[in-house]
Amino acid sequence: MLKQRQRTTILELHAQGMSLHGIARSLKLSRKTVKRVVRSGRETVPRLVRPSGYEGHRDLIRELYRSCKGNLVRVHEELVAIAGMPLSYPALTAFCRSEGLTAPPAQGSGEYEFGPGKETQHDTSPHRATMAGRERPVTTASSVLCYSHLLFFQFYPAFTRFECKLFLSETHGYVGGVTETVLVDNTSVVRAWGTGKAMVVAPEMAAFAERYGYEFRAHEVGDSDRKGRVEAPFRFIEGNFLAGRSFRDFADLNAQARAWCDRVNRSYKKHIRAIPAELFAAERPALRALPAYVPPVYRLHQRVVDIYGYVNLHTNRYSVPFDWVARTVEVLEYKDHLEISDGRSVVRHVRLEEPLGRKVRLAEHQLHRPRRDSQPSLEERRLLEVAPDLADYARALRRHGRKLPTLALRQLLRLLEEYPPGAVRGAIDEAAAYGLYDLDRVERMVLRRVARDFFPLESDEDE
Repeated sequence: MLKQRQRTTILELHAQGMSLHGIARSLKLSRKTVKRVVRSGRETVPRLVRPSGYEGHRDLIRELYRSCKGNLVRVHEELVAIAGMPLSYPALTAFCRSEGLTAPPAQGSGEYEFGPGKETQHDTSPHRATMAGRERPVTTASSVLCYSHLLFFQFYPAFTRFECKLFLSETHGYVGGVTETVLVDNTSVVRAWGTGKAMVVAPEMAAFAERYGYEFRAHEVGDSDRKGRVEAPFRFIEGNFLAGRSFRDFADLNAQARAWCDRVNRSYKKHIRAIPAELFAAERPALRALPAYVPPVYRLHQRVVDIYGYVNLHTNRYSVPFDWVARTVEVLEYKDHLEISDGRSVVRHVRLEEPLGRKVRLAEHQLHRPRRDSQPSLEERRLLEVAPDLADYARALRRHGRKLPTLALRQLLRLLEEYPPGAVRGAIDEAAAYGLYDLDRVERMVLRRVARDFFPLESDEDE
């Protein structure tokens, strides 16, 4: 079959007055072929229409297509089994396509061209990362500059408008500027209502974009190819960065992600035949400059201090002074820390990034109660009056004894009152030498000494 450029050449030579024999000889074609092209007068190749072997079984094929739920492999098997038709499967698919039973072959969607500084694409994707020895789900937030393909991504335990603003502010700082637009999908994190061109950005996010001088846009529903720049790297992140790596926590994970972005952006990319960092050097002058001052991203909460002196935030509890109990306080949640204010003073805490149900108490918020042993008790004063030489043993008894200090001192006083002082002091000296502070055993030692010293056996008297 002649190609279109050959048919075009034949018609052009014929229009210039060259004979059919001369055209056939110069193009090395048969005169019949040249004559057929000249008679048709068309440059396009005529479509070859051949009768299908399935023409006589149209109704049967439609019925089988419906009963087999659109599975053409099953339709072909049933046709062979029922009608004994030895026709090929490609012939069946072509026939079904011509009858409108199946969709036509997919057509190429083309490519999107972006100028320097025109657009940044942002999206999120769920992944799993190994942290602290266990695998857990994380949300990957990624952004790509459409012209230079410069990549930046971070990980979060959840992704709300707060995390979205944190990530975009880090992206703008990493790039050192902003593009005219930021393309997002139709997510409720950015939009208030509507989709595609009709998307209405949430006031909170619109104010954030206005601060940097760009606007959010969304692609139409079902047109995911529109954000292909940011969709493609997600599989690369999962199969290259996360594969075989383990991390201590989110801070370590995001620090390694930033370093990995630096390395990847300086490497050669075959699909664009360039290095993103070099393309970014050409795109950098076209970016819009960052504001002179950008206030840090924060989230505002109102809480009531509980009776234990804690403020509850995302299941974690943060300490405040005890005189704030039952007060309503404001909590400013930043990326790395919290600021808790009662209107007169501020308490700062390191922010726990995940809801772990932990208690965080600052040293200055410890409850200082007077020690019970700061003032000598009545029993201790009596013991110092009766036996001042036993003061060291009494102090050690309070620290190491198994009984309450008051009960132990009372028992020691009873021993001094009921038994001879010499026997008691001898038993205590022996107990102190061996680190013995069980007064019941000490009392048995006293009794043995009393029995030996004051009640000698009869055999001893006879001797």
